[in-house]
Amino acid sequence: MTSHKSELYYLTIKEASVLIQEHQLSPVELTNAFLERIDRLDPKLQSYITVLPDNALSEAKNAESDIMNGLYKGELHGIPIALKDLYDTRNIRTTASSRIMKDRIPSEDATTTSRLKSSGAILLGKLSMHEFALGGPDHTCGFPLARNPWNVKHGPSGSSSGSGVATAAGLCMGSLGSCTGGSIRGPASICGIVGLKPTYGRVSRHGVVPLSWTLDHCGPMTWTVEDTAIMLQAISGYDPKDPSSANVKVQDYVGSLAGGVSGLRVGVPKEFIEGADEEVISLIEEAIQVLRRLGARIVNVSLPITGEYSAVSGNVITWSEAAQVHAPWIQRLDEYTNGVRQKVLLGSVISSTMYHKAQQLRRLIQGEISKAMEDVDVLVGASTGTPPGKIQPYIGGDVSAYNMVTRRSFSRPQNLTGQPAISVPCGFSKTGLPVGFQISGRLFEDAMVMKVAYAYQNATEWHNTHPKI
Repeated sequence: MTSHKSELYYLTIKEASVLIQEHQLSPVELTNAFLERIDRLDPKLQSYITVLPDNALSEAKNAESDIMNGLYKGELHGIPIALKDLYDTRNIRTTASSRIMKDRIPSEDATTTSRLKSSGAILLGKLSMHEFALGGPDHTCGFPLARNPWNVKHGPSGSSSGSGVATAAGLCMGSLGSCTGGSIRGPASICGIVGLKPTYGRVSRHGVVPLSWTLDHCGPMTWTVEDTAIMLQAISGYDPKDPSSANVKVQDYVGSLAGGVSGLRVGVPKEFIEGADEEVISLIEEAIQVLRRLGARIVNVSLPITGEYSAVSGNVITWSEAAQVHAPWIQRLDEYTNGVRQKVLLGSVISSTMYHKAQQLRRLIQGEISKAMEDVDVLVGASTGTPPGKIQPYIGGDVSAYNMVTRRSFSRPQNLTGQPAISVPCGFSKTGLPVGFQISGRLFEDAMVMKVAYAYQNATEWHNTHPKI
């Protein structure tokens, strides 16, 4: 592990944007630095499905010309980013890492893609993921599996695996992932970066390959909380093309970061920590003490229904809804990986009564958390319960539907409630692998969640440590 602040590919978005605006850094130079690094390192890390060198350089030249002519668009102008390969990109292959979609070329951009383009961001390429955001790390998907840059023998978690790896390894300055049960916060935690699942409805899902229409979220993954706020600012807002989009005023996320946490009430549910590995628990407890030293008031919270039933409720809902999404391909199940096939088949036989009961459980969980949040400003805990495991030749069984039904997830509850939740780096396991600290808040209080995360980040040095690749 070492610090690489002097290298272009480990500048933060904020740092690079200042240099670009002041004409001290060329978007073309910056983009070339990332393309060269992708060419050199990605054969080992396998974070990209599609790299777009010609497209990226063309966009970079346009950005440079606009900026030199006084047409600066903001903090993402000239910044190289990448997208999980379920965000539609006009005339560019979007595969969802599945043989079913291996040749699919969308005719229009996703709303998020369009908003990033409008902000002047440079698209480097499309990133690896678990098949349809539903499977696990399975070599039979037909696409390479992304590898953890801290130790390539280990996995980066999923399903936004490539987004976590590329961002952590300096193969893009920021990325978009998607999250149905933890697929942004998991890879962020295990790759040692920041990942935000915004409030449900805050970011449009139009043009994003769906998994579960009542649980899916889109959000940014970056090195710092400030960079996450910059990306969220660009992609947030009402979209009439998305029926779930919320017509709620977008806050000034970057401007709301400052101010600290003195006097804020930080809720600590034991259900968001217990069951994790001992070394993870120790790091989370240390992170909580950092907030205490910064002036936050620590409050113990009890969420027994959430702890006991989030996994079963979330998985029944996810698989039921996924089965409907995948109904057009039900005759092509042999083309799916084992993990996806299991879940689609199970979802196909889940009764409407069981689905209804799972939604009733979800309402109980929502009510329990809403009640708890009357007395606190945020809730904190672990992002993931264990450091990343080693990659095996075939891991389909390890992520099987049967094993997921009752396995506790620290990230699943916030998908059920729609709350904003962020993972920030909080240390390393004894084997040198990253661990994440999760902070969640009330609906549409994404700014509060990032404010607490920002205060924690600035009181620690974890965000300044990069993998030695």
